[in-house]
Amino acid sequence: MTSRKATIMVVDDDPDIRLILEDRLEALNYWVVTAANGGEALDKVAQAEPDLMLLDLQMPGMDGFQVLRKLKEHSDLAIIIITAFGTIEKAVEAIKEGAFDFITKPFSPEHLDLVIKKALECKALHQENVYLKSEMNAAAVEIIGKNLKLLNAIEIAKKVAATSSTVLLLGESGSGKEVFARSIHRWSPRAQGPFVVVNCVALRDELLESELFGHEKGAFTGAHEMRKGKLEIANGGTVFLDEIGDFKPDLQAKILRVIQEREFERVGGNKNIHVDIRIIAATNRDLQQDVQEGRFREDLFFRLNVVTISLPPLRDKKEDIPQLADLFLRRCCRILKKPLLKLSAEAMDHLMAYHWPGNVRELANLIERAAILAKGTEIMPEDLPLLRAKYSSAGSIQENNYHAAIRSYQKEVIRQALQSTDGNQAKAARLLGLQRTYLSRLIRKLSILDADDTNGSA
Repeated sequence: MTSRKATIMVVDDDPDIRLILEDRLEALNYWVVTAANGGEALDKVAQAEPDLMLLDLQMPGMDGFQVLRKLKEHSDLAIIIITAFGTIEKAVEAIKEGAFDFITKPFSPEHLDLVIKKALECKALHQENVYLKSEMNAAAVEIIGKNLKLLNAIEIAKKVAATSSTVLLLGESGSGKEVFARSIHRWSPRAQGPFVVVNCVALRDELLESELFGHEKGAFTGAHEMRKGKLEIANGGTVFLDEIGDFKPDLQAKILRVIQEREFERVGGNKNIHVDIRIIAATNRDLQQDVQEGRFREDLFFRLNVVTISLPPLRDKKEDIPQLADLFLRRCCRILKKPLLKLSAEAMDHLMAYHWPGNVRELANLIERAAILAKGTEIMPEDLPLLRAKYSSAGSIQENNYHAAIRSYQKEVIRQALQSTDGNQAKAARLLGLQRTYLSRLIRKLSILDADDTNGSA
């Protein structure tokens, strides 16, 4: 885990000042770019993409004020003004126009270091806020459908949204657990706060702890600076722990503490960090069975199981397929900038007859692929290649028990995806709407023969 070094641009017409600053900043482990005047600085900004600029106000030709005004029109670059003691009033004026701070000549190395770190931290916080707002607004998908089980789940979700209670969402992969979690957040008093997703199967075990709790500088090799974790970033909002059933025992104990005390320590740290968060967890596993078999902590299960919402699989709410398919098709046509397509009656028959082991996510991905492949104004059965195996395997439901039938469908869908992507697991995962690591696990778990011939390239 490595951190990118910040790039700092020094703009000063005094070559001695440029040299002093360059030496000092490189000693502090920054990349440094220099410019002798305002025009040169503006020419270099686009190529160098600095994180911060040290800008002298008093320069011949284009002075610091002119540079500042041009950059603030087009950039969120943090700018620190370099000024002589006698021109502090001008430096204050520059701050009113958007500069972050100023340092006076002669400056001490310690003060320079402090002001730069403060500016970079503020910039990082700003970028973090922008990211969180975009995350909060992203995937604001309405839950649609008329299935009675779904409507009951929506009713419970709206009631619990008004509280800060922990929620446990149960459902198969692709059944819409994240959509429900986002909706609960959006309906809650925390709606203006961040919504932060932690996918517990997408990260290796050694990275997941740092992702959750953050780490202190020097906590492990490559930890060059302090980094906040997802729990800390979510302060004031909601954390969605997706596939919490895959947590290892040591992380289960730490998450239990977070739920009970709303506090934790960063990796490598010893300071308690308190957070005001609402936790929504989700899993496709039978946690009660995992508790009985010793794979999941009983006390954590009880803490998670305050309000449980079970989401029906798509095969149990097929009356919602036409509405969902129409929604996905409209969205795809808008994104692809294609004329609005419609599903032919024959294609809809295929969708209604299919078993949907990948649930709503599989339907969304299948519709997207069909929208791309469709040659006319209608989606035809030949535009739905992943459903072609349906009829040949449908009879197996009568001959196998429920779990065997689901396993058979999973294998068939994954085989079809691998075949259509020439064995590329990364592309197949994207096609199915799965995490690459999760698909690899399914291939091993289901003993899919094609796995020997697949590769992981992107």
